[in-house]
Amino acid sequence: MKRRHEMGFGATVLDDGAVRFRLWAPGARDVGLCLDGTPHPLPLAGASDGWFELTTREAAPDTLYRYRIDDEISVPDPASRQNPQDVDGPSAVVDPFDVDWDDEDWVGRHWDEAVIYELHVGTFTREGTFTAIEAKLDHLCDLGVTALELMPIADFHGARGWGYDGVLPFAPDAVYGTPAALKQLVLAAHRRGLMVFLDVVYNHFGPVGNYLPRYAPQFFTSRHRTPWGHAINFDSRVVRDFFIDNALYWLDEFHFDGLRLDAVHAIRDDSTPHFLDELAATVRRRCAGGRQVHLVLENDDNAVGFLARGDDGAVRRYTAQWNDDIHHSLHTSLTGERDGYYVDYADAPVEHLGRCLTSGFAYQGEHSVLRGRSRGSSTAGLPLTAFVSFLQNHDQVGNRALGQRLTALAEPAPLAAAVGIVLLAPSPPLLFMGEEFGATTPFLYFCDFDPPLASAVRAGRLEEFARFSRFADTAAAATIPDPQAPSTFDRSKLDWACRAAPEHASWLDRYRELLRIRREVVIPLLAKLDSRRCGFILTGARSVAGYWPTDDGARLLLFANLGGVPDTETVLPPGQVVYTTGETAAHALASPWSATWLLAVDRANGPGNA
Repeated sequence: MKRRHEMGFGATVLDDGAVRFRLWAPGARDVGLCLDGTPHPLPLAGASDGWFELTTREAAPDTLYRYRIDDEISVPDPASRQNPQDVDGPSAVVDPFDVDWDDEDWVGRHWDEAVIYELHVGTFTREGTFTAIEAKLDHLCDLGVTALELMPIADFHGARGWGYDGVLPFAPDAVYGTPAALKQLVLAAHRRGLMVFLDVVYNHFGPVGNYLPRYAPQFFTSRHRTPWGHAINFDSRVVRDFFIDNALYWLDEFHFDGLRLDAVHAIRDDSTPHFLDELAATVRRRCAGGRQVHLVLENDDNAVGFLARGDDGAVRRYTAQWNDDIHHSLHTSLTGERDGYYVDYADAPVEHLGRCLTSGFAYQGEHSVLRGRSRGSSTAGLPLTAFVSFLQNHDQVGNRALGQRLTALAEPAPLAAAVGIVLLAPSPPLLFMGEEFGATTPFLYFCDFDPPLASAVRAGRLEEFARFSRFADTAAAATIPDPQAPSTFDRSKLDWACRAAPEHASWLDRYRELLRIRREVVIPLLAKLDSRRCGFILTGARSVAGYWPTDDGARLLLFANLGGVPDTETVLPPGQVVYTTGETAAHALASPWSATWLLAVDRANGPGNA
């Protein structure tokens, strides 16, 4: 089976073997095509709408090419499918038909089954390639993961980076491998029943290698500002099509099962429909017919409108959103940290946790001290599967000055209780690579820029953490790793050999067992949960009891103690003990850090006599 996404941008190998080149350059007078081995640029025909086009037989698959703008500057194709010599180098013609797919029967998996595993391609394995990930897929299947989520892979400057500064959104970064190698990874995952999601960035371009302002300044607008400068101009039909085509490209040509859209609160759009609405509607229309495709947002605004369901409960636009609130609530409980964004959770972390577990967001219109304004809106009517829960992810680990994982910040018993809560709660869980075996390797911020940007990044990193009291003095600040140093990148690579050590094997066994219970007990309940009757009760200063009734009379119950004193007052109702962090449920309640899940079969509306 062959797959190719047809689009109006970039280089397309036609059925007769010729190659069509199309570039939107409304700020250019003329555009030439510089082919590898051709002494002079070939002129592209321009049109009044800013498009330049040429079809030629002088190019073929693997031909390197650049566009020559006004005979002044040579640039890569912004819709390049491959840029083998980094973002400033030439693009390469790619024929998607050179890959044969044998997963035509694969239609994905239902969202209720989602157990997501976020990974960074460059640090997940020692080799840091798409191909090397394939050797770990059986580990993930054995663990109980059902979906890989790749951090952004769009071509970025240099040999290492998180991927959020990409500038060629259609080109997998060459340090990770070829487009064909990425397709092979997706195919290998599908053969094992694993979905594959991709993190995409539609809110800005990186600071190096973005030539669009030179020949297509209309790509941006000064009407809005973002943390990265002028906003992308989503009022433009061409710009909207560029990013919608990008989403369809990954879903069609690479057969990804879903996308995670980074920081959509930074997408500024005054148009009707909003870009995010049009993108989702287009994806839903193109991927209809039984295929399961999932779109997930990161949205600091907690704007629930994008998550709305139809009258039949079906997803209308976006499947789910990352729920930072549940992370912040648990992190505050585990570590006692109160600075930065944790200030909004420090007053009542267990109450915030209870709300997250039973109704989605903690902030649903309440005032945020951090932001100085209200945040979010009511989640009424949304299923709990619309909220992705996690204890760790790339942001929450990597944005720390020293990149510490929770294994370095919390004691084992409290962390085990938190893991038991997140992995068995109705909302789909997300794991960050290595979490499952208690990895102690840090995940640091790293990049690879040239001067003077490299110096500015170093200085900015130090300035960012100077606001925290523990890094206020010079000696403490000196411990913050240099993001430009290759050693910072190397330290972030997972140590897979550590799994043999007893403490790491113990964590791995715990995660496997919890995900087995999720698969066998929790997932079958999700379609029957009555979100209108879910709720929680605070049973102590740091204790919470949560309840999730089903429409057939069962109730999933949680009794958790997060660092208070032993709970000697709560009496567990009759029911099957699904999981407990203690030797018995009663033993767990007597611990200041514990989590116990029950399945009760009666029609009561609350957690019994808890």
